[in-house]
Parts: sequence; structure tokens; C-alpha cells
Amino acid sequence: MLIYQIILFVLLVLAITDLTVGVSNDAVNFMNPAIGSRSAKLRIIFILVSIGVLVGATFSSGMMEIARKGIFNPSNFYYHEVMLIFVAVMLTDVLLLDAYNTLGFPTSTTVSLIFELLGAAVAMAIIKIYTQADALNLYEYINTSKAMAIIAGILISIVVAFTVGAIVQWLARLLFSFHYESRMKYFGSIFGGLSIAVIIYFMLIKGMKGASFLTEANQAWLKANTWNIILYSFVGFSILFQTLYWLFKINVLKIIVLVGTVSLAMAFAGNDLVNFIGVPMAGLSSYEIFSASGASDPMAFTMDGLAKPVHANTYLLLFAGLVMVLSLWLSKKARRVVKTSVDLSRQDEGHERFGSSLMARQIVRFGVSMSQSFGGIVPNSVKKKIDKQFKPRVYTDMPVEERPAFDLLRASISLMVASILIALGTSLKLPLSTTYVTFMVAMATSFSDRSWGRESAVYRITGVLSIIGGWFVTALFAFIICAIILVIIYFGGLIAILGLLLLIGFLFVRSSIKSRKSKVDFYEHQVAVSNSFTEETKIKIGELSVSIAESLTDSLRGLCSFKLKKLKKLNKKAHEIDTVTEDYKSQIYATLSKTGISFEHSGVFYVQMIDRLRGAAVSLKFITEPSFQHVNNNHKELTPAQTDDLQKILGPLEFYFIELNALINKNTFEDIDKLNELHENLIQVIQNVRLNQVKRIRGKNDPTRSSILIINLLQETQNLLNEMHKMLEAYIGFRNSF
Repeated sequence: MLIYQIILFVLLVLAITDLTVGVSNDAVNFMNPAIGSRSAKLRIIFILVSIGVLVGATFSSGMMEIARKGIFNPSNFYYHEVMLIFVAVMLTDVLLLDAYNTLGFPTSTTVSLIFELLGAAVAMAIIKIYTQADALNLYEYINTSKAMAIIAGILISIVVAFTVGAIVQWLARLLFSFHYESRMKYFGSIFGGLSIAVIIYFMLIKGMKGASFLTEANQAWLKANTWNIILYSFVGFSILFQTLYWLFKINVLKIIVLVGTVSLAMAFAGNDLVNFIGVPMAGLSSYEIFSASGASDPMAFTMDGLAKPVHANTYLLLFAGLVMVLSLWLSKKARRVVKTSVDLSRQDEGHERFGSSLMARQIVRFGVSMSQSFGGIVPNSVKKKIDKQFKPRVYTDMPVEERPAFDLLRASISLMVASILIALGTSLKLPLSTTYVTFMVAMATSFSDRSWGRESAVYRITGVLSIIGGWFVTALFAFIICAIILVIIYFGGLIAILGLLLLIGFLFVRSSIKSRKSKVDFYEHQVAVSNSFTEETKIKIGELSVSIAESLTDSLRGLCSFKLKKLKKLNKKAHEIDTVTEDYKSQIYATLSKTGISFEHSGVFYVQMIDRLRGAAVSLKFITEPSFQHVNNNHKELTPAQTDDLQKILGPLEFYFIELNALINKNTFEDIDKLNELHENLIQVIQNVRLNQVKRIRGKNDPTRSSILIINLLQETQNLLNEMHKMLEAYIGFRNSF
């Protein structure tokens, strides 16, 4: 029995880890509207969400049944086989969800768990069929209808959520516009009452239906009086909101967003996240059933007992909720997932995380064509009125660091639509995915708000398509990986389980360390203004200059010494610098717009400065990559004469960059004449070295390939120096313009 006690301990450890990675991914579902609209300070949002998660943790034990009998028929599996299925599921779930969190991709935690159960059960069934003489047919082991319902749920969730979300948001914006404050005086209380009534309906249908502390009589009363509760809520809250507005000028939309956020947090904790303890608890039940039976052979004892209904322990659910709350506060990965959703739905343009794809370009072309065709039918007077309602607000009346990614009206609509769709889907027993609904509603509302303009649509659509594709990949990968892990631990036993646990633990810790080192800011696309912006620019320029200088000199040294690992690392670093400068360049317009800098004065120098840095980064890449490829392809090493030539450049090169960075950091430019002289002398040294190299080529004294390489490197080094020198001139103009 010792091996099964060890397995139970492993399941406990994995349950805590799985709760951590689960809440990190699902955080996007209930935090996106509140964070994106800046309905409250981040700390307040986290506190409210924590309360919602803790309360919601006691509301359900639904996945307990799915883990025990929803995917496979436990009566056809032996105790030993069931325990291995549960271990394989938990190992896979931690690995898969952590990978999605690291990428910042929201996915369905329920779908991953169900397909992991399916993959492990199918693998175990196939093993039984080939190793046991009395084995049954595959379909007798597996509940395939559940898996098909989940796949259908993905498609239903995507289409229904996006369509309904887009229509409701369009109508709401048409009614209230982006300047909704004046109309909220008259309709805000009714809108608020309706919103809270919808949220209460959502909580009654989706949340409390499985609460561990409610008796059957309580639940029957709630079901019988649902519509009365909703009606009284609508009337009561409408009166309350109108009174609060008259007396205190309370912003109803903020209340809606915060209450909706708490309700979603409660529902997700109760129906999705706490589900992760379903598999470990099923393992504990299996252990108790086997121990109580008095049976001695775990390879012959069938698990009929798992088919009986189970009610979750409230204290265990509260413990799970506490683990989730701690994860929310401490996890950088949760913030990365939320940031992906906020960036895809933000109102303004700027840096786009995703690139362009063929399908996205085709969708945009089709959308533009349809818009033009429809525009020809609608009268111009009607179009002007509609366009006026959809003219976005420019937040010039508040500091940049306080500007929201989207407004409170959209956040309220997102919460209302997501809540009612999830509640209706649950009451009608439709297999809607809560993750998919909330994400697609967020995307639909941003689409209707015209956030996906001609400048950003192709990138936003690519991002959405990438995440939707990831949802289907989740199911496929969960099935395949879990099946493979099940086979490994079936034949490898306890050693294989511990080995996989250590491997997954190592990968989890490594990704967590990387996440802590990386800066994750929900509003990374927004920058400070005035003096703080100039200081930020100085730091940004200074850091890039140092990185470029170090990469350049280290690459030349690495080529001289023929160090492959060093050159490989430097080549990767050069590509990272290239990406950073490309991002800065793509954000120029948004940066200048948000900081209020004049395009005619400081803005001109800022654009020139970023352009020159971009040019230097490109030249650096053309130096590091050929150097790495030369050594990686095992070409001939440089001759002593070639090495000596490069060494002549390195000293003056390093001295030049020391002086350049000193000027940037000091903000005093009295020594610019000295730097100009260093620059001219260095260019002359490079030209002399290049002339020597040409002479040796004519004399056929050096290998042709390395000679061509050095000539190209010398030219790119000269280009890089020229770009950096012109960058400094633009930086001086930028600083002097304030």
C-alpha cells in the first residue's frame, strides 16, 4: 500500500500546483473588464476578486463527478489503473497550463482537464485490450459523448459569444455613445438595475446551484423564486442607484463593473478552478474505497464505488480558494495572460504583440469590402449620426498613467453579456465554455467599438485567431501528452512517476523564475509625460547604446577567438535588440500622441533618434549573424593578420562608446567636439583596415570566405557608428528642445 500512499501525496502536491496555474490562466476571465477600464485601483480589484474567489470556492463540486465517472466508466477499470490515470492527468495539466501561462494565452482549464482524462483513459483501455484476455471493447471503457459535447461547446461558445457581444455593444454605444455621462443621468439607474439583476441571475444559475453549504430545500426555493428575485433586484437596485446618483453623484458603471467582477470570480472559483481538486479527491476516494473493502489485490479490484455521487468538503474547498487567492497576488503569469486580453481589446492603437497572418488579411479585406458596400446603401445623414456616436473619447482630461484601455460602458456590457450567456447556457444544459464566452465577448465588444481600425485590425485578428487555434490545440495536446505520460508511468512504475514529477517541477520553477525577472505591466503601451518622459527616454537610449556597444565588440572578439557558444549568445542578443528597436519605432506615433509632445519640435528629434537606433540595430544583426554562421559552419579560422586588423579597431571602438554613453548620461554636451574627432579617427582606422584586407585578397594571402566576411563586417561596423553618431545628434536636439 505504500506506493499508493506516495501516489496520494503526489496528487496532493500536484493539486496545489494545478490550482496555482489554473487561476493564473483563468484570471483573464474575471479581471479583464475591471483592469482594462480602470474601474478601481489595482489593489482594490485584487481584494474584491480575492473575496469572490474565497466565497465562490464553496459553491460547487461539479467536476468531482466528471473526474470520477464523467469521461470513463470506473467499474471497468481496476484500482491500480484508476490511480495511474489520475496521476497522468495531474502531471499533464500542470505542464500544459503552465506553458499557456508562460505564453500569456488564455485557454479553457476545463477542456484541458477533460481531454487529459480522455487521453489517459483511452491509453489505459488500449493497454488493457492488448494485455488482458477478458478485456472489453474500447467504447465500453470511455464516455465519448462527453468529449464530443465539449468540442461542440468550443464552436458554440465562439460563434454565440462573439455575435451576441458585438450586437449588444453596438446597440449600447449607439444609445449612449462614448460620451455617455449626460445620458447616464436619465438612464443610468435603469441600466444599473438591469445589469445587477442579470449578474444576480448569473450567480443563482451558475454559482449557487452546487453550493456545498446549501441544502436541497434551499436550492429548490431558489429555483422556484428565481424570477421574483430578479424582478425585485431590478426594481430595488434601479431605485437605489438613482438615489445614490442624486445624493452623491455615484458612478453606476463602476459599481456594475466591480460587482460583476466579483460575481465572475465567484462563479469561476466554484465551477472551474476548484475543479482541479476533483481529480486528486477522486484519487483519495479510490484509496478509501479500496482500503475499506479489505481487498488485497489492487490489480483485480474494480472501482464501482466511484460511480456513486459525492459532496465536496467545504473546508477543502476553502483551502483551495485560499491557494488560488495567494496565486492571484503572487503570479506574474496571471498578469501576463490578463495583459494579452487587455491589449487585444484596448481602444487605442500602439504596439501590437501579434504579427500579420494571411487569414487575418483576408478577413480585413472582406470586412472593408462589406463596409464599403453597406456604406453605399445607408444615407449619408444616417452614417454621420452613427459615426458621431462611435467617435471615441480622447482622455486629455486625465494623466496618461490613469487613462483606461477601454471605458466603463464597454466593461459593463462585457460583464453583462458574458454573465447572461453563461447563465443561459447552464440553465439550458448547453456545453458553453465559460473561458471562451468571456474572451470572445471581450473581443466582440472591442470590435463593435471600432477598436480594430485599419491600422490595427490585421494584428488584433491574428491574435484572436492564434488564441482560438490554441483552444483546439489544448484539446489535442492534452489528449496526446496525457496518453503518452500514462504509458510511461504504467510501464515505468513509481520511478517513472517521480522522474516525471521532478522534470515537470524543474520546468515549472524555471518558467516561474523567468516570469519574475520579466516586467509585466498592464499598461505598458502608456508612457509618462514631460520631465519623466525625457528621463525615461534617456534611460532607454542609454541602455540600448550600451547593449549595442557590448554586442558589437564582443562579437568581433568572439570571431577572433572562434568561440561558437559566445557568438550564438551574442547573435540571439542582437536579434532581441532588433526586436526592441522595431517595437519602439512602431510605437512612435502612439508615444508622441499620449505624451503631448509637439511633432514639429521635440517630436522630430525623437523620430530621428529612434530611426537611427533602429538602423544601428539592423547593422549589428548583420555583424553578429554572419560571424556566428562562419564559426558554426566550421569555416577556416581567421589568419593572424586578420585578427590583428580587428584588434586595431576594438580599442578605439570601445573608447568611442564610453564617451558617447557618458554624454548621454550626463546630459551635458560640451565634449561633443571631442566625440566628433573620435568618430572621424575611428572611421579612418576602419577604412585603413579595409584597405589592408583588400590588398591581401589581391595577393591571395588570406582565405576568400573569411576575407569577404571581414570586409562586410567592417562596412557594417562603419554604418553602425554613423547611425549611433547621428542618433546622439538627434538626442541632443531632443533634450535641448525642452
